Amino acid sequence: MDRAFAFIRLMRPVNCVMMAAAVPVGVVVAVGGIPAWAAPKVLLGSLTGFTLLAASNAINDYHDREVDAVNEPNRPIPSGLVSPGEALLTAALLTVTGLAAALLTNVRCFLLALAAYAISVSYVTWGKRTGLLGNFMVGTCIAIPFIYGSLIVAEGVDPLTGLFSSTALLSNVGREVTKGIVDVEGDRLQGVKTVAVSHGCGKAAAVAALFYIAAVGLTPIPPMFVLVSPPYTPVITLTAAGFVYSAASLLRDHTRENARRVKQQVLIWMCTALLAFTLGAIHIRL
Repeated sequence: MDRAFAFIRLMRPVNCVMMAAAVPVGVVVAVGGIPAWAAPKVLLGSLTGFTLLAASNAINDYHDREVDAVNEPNRPIPSGLVSPGEALLTAALLTVTGLAAALLTNVRCFLLALAAYAISVSYVTWGKRTGLLGNFMVGTCIAIPFIYGSLIVAEGVDPLTGLFSSTALLSNVGREVTKGIVDVEGDRLQGVKTVAVSHGCGKAAAVAALFYIAAVGLTPIPPMFVLVSPPYTPVITLTAAGFVYSAASLLRDHTRENARRVKQQVLIWMCTALLAFTLGAIHIRL
């Protein structure tokens, strides 16, 4: 049972579910709902989002196994519950599944999935060591599912989808910088040039907070231009307040323990943002 749970942990299912959920949100933002003809393709898109992120997480843990032995010794590989070879085999199976699902969706989606996967693997193999550039690589991969969902039902990306994906990108860059504070000791030993390693945890907290606030700054634009309907406003206001609270908390206390708490809080705000995007788009498109 412990080994089975370890393989699930290797994939980070909560993050994968969020990635999978972002695909139908992208569809809803594009056309106001999920057309009956598109439902099977949306399911395939969610499967692609889930499996490709799970694959990149497994590859990440394989490459980070020495760092995790210092930072996170209870993770599947350093704990001995999953061998490095098993992690790579799991990643390979997940990759084949995700890309096959993308190819069955349509050519546009397959090419975008391939690009996203290439970015994620590049991040794991060398981009992580670049610091802020690597953080943007992760943020880009997290923002792509909204565009992916749009490409299931449309040939291009409209301004609302662009705004929502930009909000996702900025908030995720902030979260990645925050993660750098959590992992600072192991990253320093491995020569990973995160903002926290290069400039200290205080400056990293300030940079992360800046990205959280920048994401919040985009949230009033859709209602200003009547791109969303009224249900968007109360939920996105809650989300914005959450990001501001987390940013203030991190600035006040940039210890590893609090950075870990903020990292988890931000996942909640991302979930409420998905809800706001969906509610605002459904009514305005119909």
